[in-house]
Amino acid sequence: MKTTPSISTLISRRRFVGQLSVGAAAVSFSLRSRAQSAAAPKKLGVAIVGLGSYARGQIGPALKVTENCQLVGVVTGSPEKGKQWAGQYGFPEKNIWNYETMAQIADNKDIDIVYVITPNSMHAEEVITAAKAGKHVISEKPFTTNVADAERAIAACKAAKVKLSIGYRLHFDPVQQEFMRLAKDPGFGPFTKMNGEFSFVMPAKVWRAEKKWAGGGPVMDLGVYVFQEACMAAGGVPPIAVSAKAAPTTKPEIFADVEQTMNWTMEFPGGAVCEATASYSQSANRFRAESASGNWVEFKNNAFMYRGVRAETNRGPLTFPQVNQQAKQMDDFAQCVREGRESRVAGEMGLRDLKIIEAIYASAAAEGKRTLVRT
Repeated sequence: MKTTPSISTLISRRRFVGQLSVGAAAVSFSLRSRAQSAAAPKKLGVAIVGLGSYARGQIGPALKVTENCQLVGVVTGSPEKGKQWAGQYGFPEKNIWNYETMAQIADNKDIDIVYVITPNSMHAEEVITAAKAGKHVISEKPFTTNVADAERAIAACKAAKVKLSIGYRLHFDPVQQEFMRLAKDPGFGPFTKMNGEFSFVMPAKVWRAEKKWAGGGPVMDLGVYVFQEACMAAGGVPPIAVSAKAAPTTKPEIFADVEQTMNWTMEFPGGAVCEATASYSQSANRFRAESASGNWVEFKNNAFMYRGVRAETNRGPLTFPQVNQQAKQMDDFAQCVREGRESRVAGEMGLRDLKIIEAIYASAAAEGKRTLVRT
């Protein structure tokens, strides 16, 4: 015999179903929240050391579009600049330090990464200070001004168990990445003949023309880009020897203690050769690489630009969407920190390039004598 459920039974059932619905909704919301949290982990905090033109024009703006890290502090010799940056980027004024108090960054949990963007001769000590504070470090190029300082900085980072990267932004440009792929593609490379130049006209004396701050002239500042490109073209291996000569100085009032123009040749394992120039008295931004089979890649006027790198090949242009190289560089390093892996542009790459610089200056001092690059 079928019975009709009582009102109280119906209410109980409705309550039960309602509770199930609420519970299901709560579980669904919790799962969505966890998924969103897993998909978007907290951004790592970056403190910039040095607020010069590169920090203002490139690194600061790039940190507004990064996905894995954000600007949360600065180290500067100017309290006024620090306050301006705090207002512009929305971090508290307690996250402003000067060069004397930089070590106190150790006590600030907002900071995960320190980006050193000061004159070259200051890099080593600031990298070491950041490492001792327990912070991961990016050093702008050149890493330091000499091999010994680079080795000290690397050792300090290893002792502190922090990651170290160099500001080699070109490794994060898609056109340059395709160039590196072609260099290792046996159907296109390997490249055996290369030439490149990065130069601009320096109209007046600035810190880059003072050895005490820069460590050297255009080889330190611009030649590093040509090293990078040549090593990419050689499949990632460094040169084994160089021959270099400084061109005559025509503006001694500017270039009293650094070279004005340097020309050099790099010899790579297997016989590949690169002819290179870096200068503060002419304009150029080019690189070309050719293989024995007749394939070639050429960056005519924008090999080392911040944006819009383009290249032609014998098979057509290399065309990729433009990216913010600096943002990609910093996002990759933040991911390295999260995952505990080494940067593709680690401190050892900066040390490698300083060994090339050392050999170039030694060769130039010996009037072009072929000089081996230290391994």
